[in-house]
Amino acid sequence: MFICICSAVSERQVIKAVADGAQTLDDLQVDLGVAMCCGRCAETASEYLPGGRYAEHLSATAIGAVVEEAANDASAGGMVVQVVTRRAYA
Repeated sequence: MFICICSAVSERQVIKAVADGAQTLDDLQVDLGVAMCCGRCAETASEYLPGGRYAEHLSATAIGAVVEEAANDASAGGMVVQVVTRRAYA
């Protein structure tokens, strides 16, 4: 699931950033670019931070099991998505 559409930041990336030490929304903004454009994702992203609604459900072992490289992660390399458009003929 995407948390920030503008910056294409996934839930997994936010969870990993928190696991790596992000404590505030400012940390997420610096690390991932969350809430830097329209800001609609700020509240949702904050819920993953310590003290947030989703933070208490993510134990250290659960975070390790959930976090995997997403297609838009920097370490994923040269992943390319091909878009195919088709026209419907009547």
